[in-house]
Amino acid sequence: MEADGSPILAAAGVRKRFGALTVLDDVDFAVGSNDAVGIVGPNGAGKTTLLNVLSGALRPNEGSVRFRDRDITSASAARRSALGIGRVHQIPRPFGGMTVFENVLVGASMGGGKRGALAQAHALDVLEACELLPLANRRAEALGLLDRKRLELARALATDPVVLLLDEIGAGLTDEEANDLVATIAGLQQQGVTIVWIEHIVHVLVRVVSRLVCMDAGRVIADGEPSAVMKDAAVVDAYLGRAVP
Repeated sequence: MEADGSPILAAAGVRKRFGALTVLDDVDFAVGSNDAVGIVGPNGAGKTTLLNVLSGALRPNEGSVRFRDRDITSASAARRSALGIGRVHQIPRPFGGMTVFENVLVGASMGGGKRGALAQAHALDVLEACELLPLANRRAEALGLLDRKRLELARALATDPVVLLLDEIGAGLTDEEANDLVATIAGLQQQGVTIVWIEHIVHVLVRVVSRLVCMDAGRVIADGEPSAVMKDAAVVDAYLGRAVP
């Protein structure tokens, strides 16, 4: 929480519809400063749509989003990035024809507002934090999947986020690769970055987060300590179609 006890990022009464389909249905969500929260749920639960609403990629049909007690419901994704909300997408899409360093430099300059030597130094610091410094001069399109994921993370970190929204960053990785990435993300949270992380690999997720939110059919159905949430009858039913006695 912030110094006054308010959440750093919150959504209240959020509804999002695509035509007749309601994807988010009266969703309330809040995260405190320096917290790490995981979002789980079956496919189609509305998890990525919630992240899109929080990041500004989508505007809700109803409800509000607040950041540091400021209403940002109508703010663009670029404006939210400038305020300190970073977003990491499930599928990395680096700038083609540019090196790893140049990709991160764009984030530091355009998203982080830094210029010249300051932007370059910041980009190098971020590359080191994401274990990409040895690959700084490699073309981004030549990277393997793990390093492309690291680059996606580094581009977001270059904007100096205080809240980082992660969308299935572990998807497609081996257990060993996912463990490597977890160590980097855990280090960010220890440095004070607030983490909101969607992930299907729950055993990886709980190594970083201290709270789980489970969604199903556009609603939050459970919210609390990870082991308790995963044993919740509604959560078991959402994943398996039946509750375990």
